Amino acid sequence: MALEITDATFEETVLKSEKPVLVDFWAAWCGPCRMVGPIIEEIGKEYDGRAVVGKVDVDANQEFAAKYGVRNIPTVLVFQNGEVVGRQVGVAPKNVYAEAIDSLL
Repeated sequence: MALEITDATFEETVLKSEKPVLVDFWAAWCGPCRMVGPIIEEIGKEYDGRAVVGKVDVDANQEFAAKYGVRNIPTVLVFQNGEVVGRQVGVAPKNVYAEAIDSLL
């Protein structure tokens, strides 16, 4: 299951993680976000223990969305060692997200 990440937990959960981290920036009113949501949840289950998978609600948590230039949602960022190493804007098939994590494991 994907973690709920907030501005308050972002640094600890994402930037200080020793594992690869996939973060879905989304909003409840966003139709395409609702299409990506179940995919992110599946990936969260499949990579449990090997990678961190989380979601940031951009309406409630704007600090890191702004910091990383998230202008359109859904935007999925992949982090390793606190650095952005991948970015997917818009809806993509599950294998795109899975391959982004696999390349870091």
